[in-house]
Amino acid sequence: MNILQKTLFAALVCLAVGTANAEVVDVNSADAVSIAANVTGIGPAKAEAIVDYREANGPFKSVDDLLLVKGIGSATLDNIRDQLTTGKP
Repeated sequence: MNILQKTLFAALVCLAVGTANAEVVDVNSADAVSIAANVTGIGPAKAEAIVDYREANGPFKSVDDLLLVKGIGSATLDNIRDQLTTGKP
């Protein structure tokens, strides 16, 4: 293997390991710290907005309901959708 092949192989292994360890977060039960720590692209402020919205309005019926949270737009939701659940099958 040449250096390019080794580098590409290492990158693919890291990607596979990162994907395998990805945790799906239940936005109806997770606290803000868990959301921010486990959802790529969601920081503490947006995570707190998710929890605040849930506490004020009740549980999310679907992941699409996150569009109702200030600061979460369709592009953000598209990027994080596979990392989230509402606890329903």
